[in-house]
Amino acid sequence: MTTVYVLNGPNLNLLGLRDPNTYGTQTLADVQERCDVVAKESGLELIFRQSNHEGELIDWLHEAGRAVADGTSAGVVLNAGAYTHTSVGLADAISGAFVPTIEVHISNVHARESFRHHSYISPVAAGVIVGLGTYGYDAAIQALAHRENS
Repeated sequence: MTTVYVLNGPNLNLLGLRDPNTYGTQTLADVQERCDVVAKESGLELIFRQSNHEGELIDWLHEAGRAVADGTSAGVVLNAGAYTHTSVGLADAISGAFVPTIEVHISNVHARESFRHHSYISPVAAGVIVGLGTYGYDAAIQALAHRENS
């Protein structure tokens, strides 16, 4: 079965606790449970991970790129958190691994602090979803499934 990788960056392990007015009350475990349902409904197997370490996220993007190359993955849903605004390394990993990536943000980063308006990920992403809450993960998984089946 084809997989979809859902990768989460720093501080997303704090979902449900960190600023619920911005990020909602769902935990990362809640998000994973919903992603598993959406992936199955879309005919995909889910690989769901979170790390506070940039290098680990880069390693996972490389892994996903190899899986895309061998036909076993549809791509990556990436909520890079704060690394979105700082990491050339993540952008290079996405483009270097040729991995279709949908960038996801729970909040509308464009309605927040100005430093959040710039993304190093967006120029190399297949798509960007912001401000839809955790539903953005659902939409991103469905988008990758659609790309896979088109």
